[in-house]
Amino acid sequence: MLGRFFIDRPVFAWVIAISVVLVGGLAIRELPVGQYPNVAPPRIFVSTFYPGASAETLETSVTQVLEQQLKGIDGMLYFNSGSSASGYAEISITLRQGINPDTAQVQVQNKLQSSLSRLPLPVQQQGLWVTKAQNDFLMVLALWDQSDRMNNVDIADFLVSNLLDPISRVDGVGNVDIFGSQYAMRVWLDPYKLASYKLMPSDVDAAIKAQNTQVAAGEIGAQPSLPDQQLNATVMAQARLQTPEQFREILLKTQPDGSRVRLRDVARVELGSEFYGDVTRLDRHPASGMAIMLAPGANALATARAVKARVEELSKRFPAGLAVRYPNDSTAFVERSIVEVWKTICEAVLMVVLVMYVFLQSWRATLIPTIAVPVVLMGTVASLWVFGFSINTLTLFAAVLAIGLLVDDAIVVVENVERLMAEGLSARDATIQSMREISSALVGIALVLSAVFVPMAFFGGATGVIYKQFAITIVSAMALSVLVALTLSPALCASVLRPVGAHAERGFFGWFNRSFARVRGLYDRAVRGLHAHRFVTLALYAALVGGLYLAFVRMPTGFLPAEDQGRAIVQFMLPAGAMQARAVNVAKTVEKYFLEEEKQNVSGIFSVAGFSFSGVGQNAGMAFVQLKPWEQRSGVENEAPAITARATEKLASVRDAQVFAISPPSIQGLGQTNGFTLQLLDRGGQGRVRLAAARAKLLELAAADKRLRNVRWNSMPETPQLRVDVDPQKLGALGVSQADVNNTLSVAWGGSYVNDFIDRGRVKRVYQQGDAAFRGGPEDLNKWFVRSASGVMTPFSAFATTRWVKGPQALSRFNGSPADEIQGEAAAGVSSGTAMEAMEELVDKLPGSVGSAWSSLSYQERLSTGKAPVLYAVSILVVFLCLAALYESWIIPFSVLMVVPLGMIGAVLAASARGLANDVFLQVGLVTTIGLSAKNAILIVEFAERACRRGETPVRAALAAANLRLRPILMTSLAFMAGVLPLAAATGAGARGRVAIGTGVLGGMLSATLLASLFVPVIFIALRERIRRRPTAEGHEQAIETRVREEAE
Repeated sequence: MLGRFFIDRPVFAWVIAISVVLVGGLAIRELPVGQYPNVAPPRIFVSTFYPGASAETLETSVTQVLEQQLKGIDGMLYFNSGSSASGYAEISITLRQGINPDTAQVQVQNKLQSSLSRLPLPVQQQGLWVTKAQNDFLMVLALWDQSDRMNNVDIADFLVSNLLDPISRVDGVGNVDIFGSQYAMRVWLDPYKLASYKLMPSDVDAAIKAQNTQVAAGEIGAQPSLPDQQLNATVMAQARLQTPEQFREILLKTQPDGSRVRLRDVARVELGSEFYGDVTRLDRHPASGMAIMLAPGANALATARAVKARVEELSKRFPAGLAVRYPNDSTAFVERSIVEVWKTICEAVLMVVLVMYVFLQSWRATLIPTIAVPVVLMGTVASLWVFGFSINTLTLFAAVLAIGLLVDDAIVVVENVERLMAEGLSARDATIQSMREISSALVGIALVLSAVFVPMAFFGGATGVIYKQFAITIVSAMALSVLVALTLSPALCASVLRPVGAHAERGFFGWFNRSFARVRGLYDRAVRGLHAHRFVTLALYAALVGGLYLAFVRMPTGFLPAEDQGRAIVQFMLPAGAMQARAVNVAKTVEKYFLEEEKQNVSGIFSVAGFSFSGVGQNAGMAFVQLKPWEQRSGVENEAPAITARATEKLASVRDAQVFAISPPSIQGLGQTNGFTLQLLDRGGQGRVRLAAARAKLLELAAADKRLRNVRWNSMPETPQLRVDVDPQKLGALGVSQADVNNTLSVAWGGSYVNDFIDRGRVKRVYQQGDAAFRGGPEDLNKWFVRSASGVMTPFSAFATTRWVKGPQALSRFNGSPADEIQGEAAAGVSSGTAMEAMEELVDKLPGSVGSAWSSLSYQERLSTGKAPVLYAVSILVVFLCLAALYESWIIPFSVLMVVPLGMIGAVLAASARGLANDVFLQVGLVTTIGLSAKNAILIVEFAERACRRGETPVRAALAAANLRLRPILMTSLAFMAGVLPLAAATGAGARGRVAIGTGVLGGMLSATLLASLFVPVIFIALRERIRRRPTAEGHEQAIETRVREEAE
């Protein structure tokens, strides 16, 4: 017997315990820390830029060409793409969990390689970028000038030149987006001056390329050389230009009279910005920003700390006045929530120790289970290191639950030893006898609890990652708990415990003992009464199970609870065609609201006009709102969801824009915002017009549905577009080349990249474009000229006409089909699962062959919803098989399993009472409840079964076992509930997740203790008597009893 071995060798037991603690202490220093494990599926992004292209042109000539190559990508779940009127195209490929993103990145690059020759020349010049990163922001870094001497362009250039490359190289950074851009050499063309010299933009392009170039001229005396060569030197020739003055002197043409035409004669040259689409502000000051995205598989906290350390190092060389802020930092919530869970663990330990002391009424007896806590916890930490896990909220939640579970085993040992000592045995003899009686029960409980959680480790997807981390942590803790209960606890009992006297009759303990005696009497009478009316009891049981089913199916569903993450996001959209200045005014209105009306909750705001998650354009914008620390925002009305709801309501009065304030997603890497993401698909090739009509109808229906709120089209509205129609017949008659027309039009209105120049040691770009005065209206098209074959400068009015049309600013596709992305949220008091069901109902009402699909967080939520019933069924099946093997019976395990619904009743009712959804955390709580309900039943069934094998009748055996095991059942159950109580009553960062899992487990354990303790004896008697009435079973039972007697002798 293992216990006997360590009773005789207590030092050996201590050596094992100390070794476990030391290994755990070493492991905890190496474990990464994060909010969640790597739940988000890996993503690969393909992006490119086509200057001047419309969204339609970009989609047909670039996006679809690239999409056609995305075949045979290993583990691809889905892909979606976007084409913007600003010239940007991006394809996001979402892969299955477990796929290596590095391998996938190379695979995508190889697939796209064959399509490069089919892409337009400007796209080939810009190149394709294939990156691996999450699609949401780990953090936003804002750089601003406290003195307001620098403008946005100056700050952005400093940021790109000094921070972009060092930050991009930080380990864990996947991608970086800049709000703003670095300097560029801007050549602003004057069409009249060009025409006067009979020049076109293509002539300017050729001249710049010829004279702004780096010539590799070789060296004097390069090998092979003459035998008598005595000199070796590098030959320096033409180098790239560096200043506007040098560019102005570029020679364009020599006139017949010998005069020279230089760039300054036809254009204005300045050091400007590469991109003018963004206007950024931090707390009303000019600023620039950098959005940092996490690489797949990287640790968020470690990456954020490394980024901040690198910025701190670089900031020592900043000019006076420049400062750095982090207005959107997802890791602040992670760090705080981890701290809160650690506090919960400490509170749980104190509560458990207090409950144990109340029941055991001896510091010696309380010390033994208490010592087991650090040993098992540190051993569990070591197991996390072995499995390659991290310290995150899931593993820490499991640790909190494990605290209650791990002391159970030690309590069972101590309580049974003290009971035997009260009968007159010495501590050593009582411990030996106790280990004989309960060792199999301890192992059985451990097997059952482990069996409950093991199936969770084999589920796939994001939900499977959550299940796996939780399950393996719990199973590791249970295995270590049994090991300690079979080794260290008996060694301590034999050496630490002293003979037990009579229970206290005075003071608090006297009152407690008298109260417990009355409870024991009431319990004994209740069990006998239920047995006497067994048919009524079984009918009551059936009614409870039926009630459980009805309550469970009516519960709202969800994926993970929405947390107050200490930040909010605001998106605003102006009418189509609105200029950037109007977007800046809306941004100022948003800033004013949060900095003045929500100043008690907000510590800063970073606004961006010209960019939003819906798209890029002058009529779009967004803001990142940084909230004050949680302890400064007490009360539900000051939590992030309430703040965003108020902001959306108040900012609805902004007449020039639609403004939505939203919360970030629960899990990083599963979308940009919380709520649902639905893809409305054109499955029948009906075209964009009919898809837009279906979208408008869906938004109309959603606005009238009280289960939904903030349902919106996550894209840009159609905008007025000036269509230029060129007459090919007139071009031929005039001798004008179509290529020259296209080039002039592209440069005049969209601008074109020429080549590079050197600015303070950094390579930057040269762009040419029509000056602002010559591209401000439709009539300005006629100010541009194209040279004919005969040298005549021909205005556009000679061969082209214009007309106004409406066209998209952005086009999106999903899995190769035209799509419109719809985002929204559940209304107050409605779960995300209910909101998703509502959207599916509305889509079914749409006419035509319009379909839908879920993406981002909603995709994972839909997967998790279907897995829950399978999880419960597999867990119960595995428990049944373990119990059947333990009792060598197919019927006895039913007496244990039939109490499982009684525990789940409490979990479901507690969650429903607090308005919680049936999400992943509650599912984990229900699975835990299955194991805990079985554990209490095992303590009764194990002793009752032993008594039956000794010849007792099932009735006497069950009643005696129930009375005998009541104290350890209540003790272990109350200790566990005390450990879980801090979870259920949690506040602060990450509280909703702790409340979700704590409420389910606490309610489940409460009902399992109250109801199961009453129903187990009755169910056991009914099933055991059924066995005794069967001849085959009777013979089998007699054989077991004979074997037990022989073993005893």
